Amino acid sequence: MSGMGTKMIKAGVVAFLVLGLSGCVVAIGNTDEPKNQLASDKAQHENLKKINQLQLGFSVAEVKTLLGAPDFTEAFQKNGEQVQVLFYRTQLNRRDNKTTKDECTPIVFHGDQLSGWGEKAYNYL
Repeated sequence: MSGMGTKMIKAGVVAFLVLGLSGCVVAIGNTDEPKNQLASDKAQHENLKKINQLQLGFSVAEVKTLLGAPDFTEAFQKNGEQVQVLFYRTQLNRRDNKTTKDECTPIVFHGDQLSGWGEKAYNYL
């Protein structure tokens, strides 16, 4: 084969490989989450997953270790007992970059013990 023929074959192989590989895509990361999900959306999804791991009787410290710092807190005395409520964002009502209590799940403690979470536990107070 002549030098020109060999060059043509090499050029053809290179062109084929370039065109063939140009459509390859590598996906990196967790494919269970939407691609354009905001950081706050990811945080609320993680909070929901972690809240599902809660058990009645957990201490405030155990819950904070699991979930991190709450978005809001309330504390008061009721019938001589300390009541503390931690609020963690678990839903999005408005895309205004501000977390409000209606976008959070309340986690209720009597003394230092987890007594319930969710709207029913909060309304029971």
